[in-house]
Amino acid sequence: MTLNVPTLLTLLRIALIPVFVVAFYMPGRWAGPVCALLFGVAALTDWLDGYLARRWGQTSRFGAFLDPVADKLMVATALILIVASQPSPWVAISAAVIIGREITISALREWMAEIGDRGTVAVSGIGKFKTTMQMVALLLLLYREPLLGYPPYQAGVILLVIAAILTLWSMVHYLRLAWPALSR
Repeated sequence: MTLNVPTLLTLLRIALIPVFVVAFYMPGRWAGPVCALLFGVAALTDWLDGYLARRWGQTSRFGAFLDPVADKLMVATALILIVASQPSPWVAISAAVIIGREITISALREWMAEIGDRGTVAVSGIGKFKTTMQMVALLLLLYREPLLGYPPYQAGVILLVIAAILTLWSMVHYLRLAWPALSR
């Protein structure tokens, strides 16, 4: 395995997770903004590593495997921390839907790959839109401090619920695409 810049960015994203957790539990008003910044850097590297891998022709099987794992690890960590620190039914249900969908679709993609039909459940536009909504929601939920006089947490909860609805929609979309193979 050759380490290239896109793969190093993905590994950086994974390495940021313990730093992110420590920052989340640090005392002081700066913890929220620092966590949002770390999460934003992780989200940016998620986009950047894929872009660079395609642009520079540095795609690899290892990178294709590691990239979604790194993304899911960071998102699940953020959701768990947010639910633990500010428990609410809306946030907890949304977190459960998002994490549950990720597990379901990952398993579906693995199974579809085993039967040679992975392309059926390739990433779609709805999945990308869901991810964008989810990332913005998590940034707002992590920030926690008033932003230009507005409470980002409440906006983050609303966007997270919308992201959870989009998550269910995208899961149904992928399951419908895979249904012919699932029902054989």
